[in-house]
Amino acid sequence: MEAYKQEFIEFMVDCQVLKFGDFVTKSGRKTPFFVNTGFYRTGTQLRRLGEYYARAIQDKFGLDFDVLFGPAYKGIPLTVATTMAISEFYDKDIRYCSNRKEVKDHGDKGILLGSPLTDGDRIVIIEDVTTAGTSIQETLPIIKAQGDVKPIGLVVSVDRMERGQGTKSALQEISENYGLETTAIVTMAEVVEHLYNREYRGKVIIDDKLKEAIDAYYRQYGAE
Repeated sequence: MEAYKQEFIEFMVDCQVLKFGDFVTKSGRKTPFFVNTGFYRTGTQLRRLGEYYARAIQDKFGLDFDVLFGPAYKGIPLTVATTMAISEFYDKDIRYCSNRKEVKDHGDKGILLGSPLTDGDRIVIIEDVTTAGTSIQETLPIIKAQGDVKPIGLVVSVDRMERGQGTKSALQEISENYGLETTAIVTMAEVVEHLYNREYRGKVIIDDKLKEAIDAYYRQYGAE
C-alpha cells in the first residue's frame, strides 16, 4: 500500500472522520464503521484532505480535465481544497464548480456556484463517500443540463466496498451505468489491512472482535 494511503487512514482516525461502533448508513444499513467528512473542520485539515484527493485524482485520471464538480453541500469545500492542492503540487489550474440546493434568482443567478460549465468541458466529480450510489443520480442531470459537457470520472475518499442497488459495489455500478471511471483515496480493505491488530497512538483500533463485526457486515452487504 502506498505511503500516502497509510497516512490518509491515520489522518481520518485523528480527525474522527473514521469511526467504529454501531451506526446506520443513509441507505439504512447497520454498520460497524462510519465515515463522516463533516468532521474535517479546520483549515489545516481541509488543506491536507485536498492533497490526498489531488494525489488520488492524479493517480487515476491524470490532470487532463477542466472542472472539478462537488455536489452540495459537502462537495463544496472538497472542490475548493482539492483544486488548490492540484494548483500547488501539480501546477495545473483546474476550475471548481458546485450546485446550489435551490436556484438563485438574483445576483449570480442559477443553480451553480464557482465556475460555469461550458461546452467541451471534461469534468471529474468529487464526493465524500458513496454507499448506494444514489447521489450520482441527482448530480449527473444537473451537470449535463449545462451544455455539451463530458463527465469522465468520480473520486471519493473511501470505497466502502459494499453492494449498491444490485450485487456489485456502488462504484462498480456507477462505472457501468454512467460510463464514469471511479476511484477512491482508500478502500475499506486497505483500512482494515492497515489498522487490524496494529497499535496506533497507543491503541489497537481494529481488534479481533471488531474485525469479526466488519467481516460479518461484508458477508451480508459486501459486493461480489
